[in-house]
Amino acid sequence: MAEGRLDGPAVEARLARLDSLLEGLESVPGPAGGKAVEAVRLLTEVYGEALARVLDRADAPLADRLADDELLDHLLVLHDIHPDSPERRAARAVERLRPAVQERGGDVEWAWVEGEVGRVRLATGSGCGSGCGGGTTEVADAVREAVLAAAPELSDVQPLPQAPAPAFVPLDSLRRPQEAR
Repeated sequence: MAEGRLDGPAVEARLARLDSLLEGLESVPGPAGGKAVEAVRLLTEVYGEALARVLDRADAPLADRLADDELLDHLLVLHDIHPDSPERRAARAVERLRPAVQERGGDVEWAWVEGEVGRVRLATGSGCGSGCGGGTTEVADAVREAVLAAAPELSDVQPLPQAPAPAFVPLDSLRRPQEAR
């Protein structure tokens, strides 16, 4: 990273501080707070337009590289100018979470969009259950949060019902008993 640039934690800290300041400004009595919030909104709109113009001039490989950057990805979503469809962004969010879920003995896979609802396949392995960061519910909540952040156009994310695990039937039990000789 070039000198003077912000790394991920520094960006997150600044965004958290910005949220705090904006909340404080909204509660300032009189016109000053409203004007400050409006100034931030207008600045955000102008920066969004600038980013949209960058995308207009970018070829597909550059647009993809921009969308691969976490901060730029969020800004593209915020300004409703992301080059990828909501379904593609949602699938990518699930793929980013998949290793962490697998590490806990489960699995998650993007399925499809049904109306405005994203569908995922969520499986618990033998080591999962309460070991998946608190269980299937917590994993489903984490997946929902990540997908809706990546694709706010969706209204919800729901796991598909799990198919029951196939029962093990020993091969010997399927054979006819041999007659006594």
